[in-house]
Amino acid sequence: MDVGGSRIRRRVSVRKRNRPSLEILFAAPTVAELRPGDEEEQEEDKEEEMVAGSRRRKTVGVQPVENHDSEEDMFGDYDSFAENSFLAQVDDLEQKYMQLSENREHDADLATADLFSESIKHNKLSITTVGSFIELKTHEHTENQSGHKDVSIEPGPDLLCELPSSQVLYFENLQNSSNDLGDQSTKERYWNPSSHKTVSEDLLHNSIEQLQQTDESSSKVRTSSDVNRRKSLKDLLKSTMAGNAKAQTPIFSRTKQLKENLLSEEINVAKKTIESPSDDLGPFYSLPSKVRDLYIQFKGIEKLYEWQHACLTLNSVQERKNLIYSLPTSGGKTLVAEILMLQELLCRRKDVLMILPYVAIVQEKISALSSFGIELGFFVEEYAGSKGKFPPIKRREKKSLYIATIEKGHGLINSLIETGRINSLGLVVVDELHMIAEGSRGAVLEMTLAKIIYTSKTTQIIGMSATLSNVEDLQEFLQAEYYTSQFRPYSDTLKKMDPDHLVALVTEVIPNYSCLVFCPTKKNCENVAEMICKFLSKEYLKHREKEKQEMIKNLKNISNGNLCPVLKRTIPLGVAYHHSGLTSDERKLLEEAYSTGVLCLLTCTSTLAAGVNLPARRVILRAPYVAKEFLKRNQYKQMIGRAGRAGIDSVGESILILQEKDKQQVLELISRPLENCYSHLVQEFTKGIQTLFLSLIGLKIATNLGDIYHFMSGTFFGVQQKFLLKEKSLWEITVESLRYLTEKGLLQKNTIFTEKGHTQKDAIYKPEEWFQFSFHITKLGQASFKGTIDLAYCDILYRDLKKGLEGLVLESLLHLVYLTTPYDMASQCDPDWMIFFRQFNQLSPAEQNVAALIGVSENYIGKKASGQAIKKKVDKDIVNRLYLSFVLYTLLKETNIWSVSEKFNMPRGYIQSLLTAAATFSSCVLHFCEELEEFWVYRALLVELTKKLTYCVRAELVPLMEVTGVLEGRAKQLYNAGYKSLTHLANADPEVLIRTIDHLSRHQAKQIVSSAKMLLHEKAEALQEEVEELLRLPSDFPSIEKA
Repeated sequence: MDVGGSRIRRRVSVRKRNRPSLEILFAAPTVAELRPGDEEEQEEDKEEEMVAGSRRRKTVGVQPVENHDSEEDMFGDYDSFAENSFLAQVDDLEQKYMQLSENREHDADLATADLFSESIKHNKLSITTVGSFIELKTHEHTENQSGHKDVSIEPGPDLLCELPSSQVLYFENLQNSSNDLGDQSTKERYWNPSSHKTVSEDLLHNSIEQLQQTDESSSKVRTSSDVNRRKSLKDLLKSTMAGNAKAQTPIFSRTKQLKENLLSEEINVAKKTIESPSDDLGPFYSLPSKVRDLYIQFKGIEKLYEWQHACLTLNSVQERKNLIYSLPTSGGKTLVAEILMLQELLCRRKDVLMILPYVAIVQEKISALSSFGIELGFFVEEYAGSKGKFPPIKRREKKSLYIATIEKGHGLINSLIETGRINSLGLVVVDELHMIAEGSRGAVLEMTLAKIIYTSKTTQIIGMSATLSNVEDLQEFLQAEYYTSQFRPYSDTLKKMDPDHLVALVTEVIPNYSCLVFCPTKKNCENVAEMICKFLSKEYLKHREKEKQEMIKNLKNISNGNLCPVLKRTIPLGVAYHHSGLTSDERKLLEEAYSTGVLCLLTCTSTLAAGVNLPARRVILRAPYVAKEFLKRNQYKQMIGRAGRAGIDSVGESILILQEKDKQQVLELISRPLENCYSHLVQEFTKGIQTLFLSLIGLKIATNLGDIYHFMSGTFFGVQQKFLLKEKSLWEITVESLRYLTEKGLLQKNTIFTEKGHTQKDAIYKPEEWFQFSFHITKLGQASFKGTIDLAYCDILYRDLKKGLEGLVLESLLHLVYLTTPYDMASQCDPDWMIFFRQFNQLSPAEQNVAALIGVSENYIGKKASGQAIKKKVDKDIVNRLYLSFVLYTLLKETNIWSVSEKFNMPRGYIQSLLTAAATFSSCVLHFCEELEEFWVYRALLVELTKKLTYCVRAELVPLMEVTGVLEGRAKQLYNAGYKSLTHLANADPEVLIRTIDHLSRHQAKQIVSSAKMLLHEKAEALQEEVEELLRLPSDFPSIEKA
């Protein structure tokens, strides 16, 4: 039992014992609760007690509860011997009974019997088995004949778990409001080592009868026997539980065991169904019926659309062929993918990878699927930003659903190929498949899919998108079937209105319904929000006024008292803007408020269309532009796809506002087909084809020119090479790329022999002669490949790290922060020289020494600030990188984006993006250093720095922010409410959370608890596997030969 739990129990016990007239009554179940047999037994017991005039407590039959939430007992099996408070509970139980006996010594037996009979009429007692505990619950309060109120046994917090103070105070307030002391619910565990069964009715009956015998003895004898019996009982329990600990046998309650057996049986039936050629799909598309129940419970989905049913029953799906399916946004694509993923996890017992485009969507999906993982017994693991383990933990029994961004998904696939575990991956789902045509990210996605197809014949690929055109090329590349439908769950309307009617269009739907207004630029978002608010009546202020005031208070709390003046004016009217200039905490809070209806209108940029799921009754496009570029058809479809999202709103409409000059282009926009998808594998040279070749050779997928060319022929680029390559052939590009990697020192050609027997290493060969070579990866190449470093910067990074070893400054974090500042963001930076000079002068001598080591002097910055001419050349990228490292270093010290934003005159959203990019790059540099022995000193340093950059909060908030979806603002709220660890959140009651934490919906509270439980479960499983691995006899253990 932990200290906090003990303190809570002591406080409750003392309060009970200080009340002289306190009496504890165990009432019987009401007639409605009893089974027919139980009711008759109960009546007989009451008659016997009335005749005997006994003061004994009654024994109540234990009946298992049905339909209980598995969240309540999921962690019941993790209680250790050291944490158990069972002995202390026995002490309390006996003390209570001794007090009860002493208080009743002078009462008549008949009065006692009458009192007990009266209690039976008014009390309602239910005993339920949850996990391995017996829980006593009393729902009504009674008064005894002497005028004293009885102590009711209420469903309070579990004393066996750590509880934050706020949750304890919540239950105490409930008790005080009803004028009762509130006896905490008793939860006991007993484990019989011989039979391994949970506590039975006989055990409870025997224990209470022993207590009754003590009451019947004389006062002196009773006192002596109490002590001896308590001691012997404690000894018995200690020896029994110690024996149980040695046995290492898992504990299961009967209810839990029955439910798990039923689920296991259904999974086995479903597994056989999937493997058989029969068309019978079992309870729910080859899945247990529990999956259907969970979709009703968590998402409110009771029936699938016709197209979803048709897609899931396709022959190509049943035969596990690769599949591409394309539907309009909000057609319900994700549900089909989820069902296919669950089939793979539960029935085929294979791991699954889901690739999503953005970190925010990954976190949203993690939160949504964690509840399913807990209920159905699989892990949900996040691979985004700096999170994710390479290679992933190899699970003994339970399977894993990896949810990853494009880049992290590529790293995951590389690690599985390298460790020979790629065949453990049964299914890969790619959302927004059209992103294969978007620059370097598209090139990375193409590499990932090409490697899966080439290395694993058992891994199925499912691609889904709302915006596909030249699908035949993708079909050929993925060797996939195609399914499409034009289904939409609402009528999609296009109207052309004059811009002056924007306010009228908005007020037709708000505040009772939601509305999104897409604007071309971030500044336009803010201006439109303010303009609309100027024309809204004061009646809008009254709509959910209290919740809006709470929201403003929460925005100030997460920003250390700061609040954007635009939001301060618009939020009271239910309006806000949403773009990348906001911090992630602010965006999260605005999204939650919009989802719950506190905000009814968001003015936003196009990035929201491809981001988190924020639907609307009406979507208005303020102009057909994204920044200065005219709207593309796929962008347009993404935006209007937010209207009337499936499962959320049955009606939706979109309105495009345009000027006369844009009329023709808009007509073409609406009528023309979608843009084609084209491969960017060759266009993105260092992030595309060269990175691909390096990983192919590093993973030994292909090590000579012939194999590499063969692999390239099977890529999406290989399919489209006829019209993508005009000046050079694929063969020439392949040879050029290999030559570049060799010259850069990332690859090395193996030595060959000429006809005369001489070795040739440095000669220049014709392209056809490269057929004679095989390649192997160098140490630098291996480090670049493992760290997923852009090859344009790998040699610069190596040089910077090498130079850093000569005089690494560890008096502050500045030098390490500089080494992990992203190169690509430095090239886009334009420093404010006056601010730069001012910040430089505030550095300590040691920190100024960092600048000198990298070649930037105070004199140079001073001259730039004063506008003087500079003769000496200094690398601009180094100066810019140092400036950004100042921003990050200040942020790590102050952990306040608002103050840093003001200090450097930068948008707070940009600073947030810089921090996220630095955390990701720091993780990459760490993996880079792990492959090079000379950089051993950086390894431990970068682990801690990566964690600091990832969370950028006070150390005590880090454990809470490990939970998906909990950002700094929410972490502060939870911490201040007493939830200070992952264990606290995993054991929290969502109903208590929504009362304790401001602006937290029930859905969000359940997701936080589910995510915490999943994370805690993963950590416990990892530790258990580590212990078993340590105790397992090595396979190469030397055998002793018999003489």
